[in-house]
Amino acid sequence: MADDLVLRLDGVRKRYNVGLPSEIEVLHGLDFELRRGEFAALIGPSGSGKTTLLNLLGQLDSPTEGEIELLGQPTRALDNDTRTRLRGEAIGFVFQFHHLLPAFTALENVMMPRLAREGRPTPALVAEAKELLEAVGLGALADRKPMALSGGQQQRVAIVRALMARPALLLADEPTGNLDTQTADEVFALLRRLHAERGFAVLVVTHDPRLADRCDRVIELVDGRIVSDGPRVRSASPARP
Repeated sequence: MADDLVLRLDGVRKRYNVGLPSEIEVLHGLDFELRRGEFAALIGPSGSGKTTLLNLLGQLDSPTEGEIELLGQPTRALDNDTRTRLRGEAIGFVFQFHHLLPAFTALENVMMPRLAREGRPTPALVAEAKELLEAVGLGALADRKPMALSGGQQQRVAIVRALMARPALLLADEPTGNLDTQTADEVFALLRRLHAERGFAVLVVTHDPRLADRCDRVIELVDGRIVSDGPRVRSASPARP
């Protein structure tokens, strides 16, 4: 259904050094859609254009040609203020490194995206943040600062922070890449559970086929072109990250 469409790319190209002898095209006419409830992986070797594409999808950069629609809104020609507002309202980000603010508690870090929009921590906002931390098993650690949390706990806080914006789209860039195997498995299972409960679209950017094997759809990017896009074909005993 059209109202389930979160993201649409139409002929997206990205070039750098446009008009100079060193001009180079990194992305070559990409087309794909992502709908609410989808849990997809974007895979590809180093240099395939994954980071460039992630920056475009996250509204941190604009395509040279083509269009990216976010919740039906064409974004290529947006001014900076409108782009920033749309990004804050529609997209959540989870990175390999959690990027928590060390001077603030877990609870304060979780509330940051909404505080940027709403300006002050209302009782309802505090209650919502505490409820999310409880949901990921960190309710008792809400007043701890990041240095007093384990790596896995910090990444859980980062996931909750991303969800506080109530995003339609969650972009996860190597979300378990900085964790040991067992912690990575737990964090990814948490991400899948929250996705199932809330129904937002997820795109996990990864070079790890084991992680992609746990997603429902895999988009493969090679040399700036999509070479395959479809349901993941799992083995009888899939490896776990």
